[in-house]
Amino acid sequence: MLRNDAKYAKKFQKTALEPYLLLLPVLVSMLFMFGYPLINSFLLSFTHYRLIEPNNIYFNGMENFVNLFQKDEYLGLVAMNSLKWVLGCVSVQFFLGLVLALALKKPFKGRGVYQSIIFVPWAFSSFAVGLMFRWSFNGEYGVINDLLMRSSLITEKISWLGSSKLSLLTVIIAMVWIGVPFFGIMLLAALQSIPSEIYEAAVLDGCGAIRKFFSVTLAYIKPTIIVTILLRTIWVFNAVEMIMVVTEGGPTYSSETLASYIYSRAFSTYDFGLAAALGTVFMVGLSAYALVFLRVTKFEEAGDF
Repeated sequence: MLRNDAKYAKKFQKTALEPYLLLLPVLVSMLFMFGYPLINSFLLSFTHYRLIEPNNIYFNGMENFVNLFQKDEYLGLVAMNSLKWVLGCVSVQFFLGLVLALALKKPFKGRGVYQSIIFVPWAFSSFAVGLMFRWSFNGEYGVINDLLMRSSLITEKISWLGSSKLSLLTVIIAMVWIGVPFFGIMLLAALQSIPSEIYEAAVLDGCGAIRKFFSVTLAYIKPTIIVTILLRTIWVFNAVEMIMVVTEGGPTYSSETLASYIYSRAFSTYDFGLAAALGTVFMVGLSAYALVFLRVTKFEEAGDF
């Protein structure tokens, strides 16, 4: 009897460890690709590391963080730009994506064609879209100024990319164009999963169209809304290529965000230590935002995604 119990325990232990052994190569690869750069960046933030001074690298404690918050005159502007950037992009993308999803929910003739056209921007790379919008919004020979002048909406050409008041708006428009399909796809999938019986029960209870939308539709797709907004917010916060291609953060940091500012600090001023310190603050801030967002939206009570 004891021999059989020992044999069973050994077999159970082997079976319990087997999934972890199968996942081990992937875990090791992820640790090497993501864990090492993350730890290295954190350690670098406490180091005086300038690429133009290869023989003058040393541990400087909190000096990078002090310089960042006390001596960096552009950090406040960049942080405010980042807030406008994320709020503008994500809010408009969500609203337009929800409208598209609601419009495509019900079957109609040619719906597949419309879906293909609407979801095309998501297939383009941010670099290609950035180039397209950079040429389109060019103040001298861009197609946007040409169309506005032909429509008599403006009388003289607008310097979209050269204006400190319009440069960030231009990049937001480009980011909205490429990001709307993401919300459209995710929300459409969630809408199509709502059982028709729920709407029938709502009609029997006397719910009107507006009440059904808020009490049934939005309530049912709430988990999807929470996850998509969180993911898209993180992605937009980390977006660098669109800004660097369209405006390069200019003019005078008017379209610079925290992510692009980190890139500029690392590869324009070659101050890797300061860039790493800013990256550490950025990572902590995003992690805190994610935790607070999930707590405020009560994601655990919203149901399955």
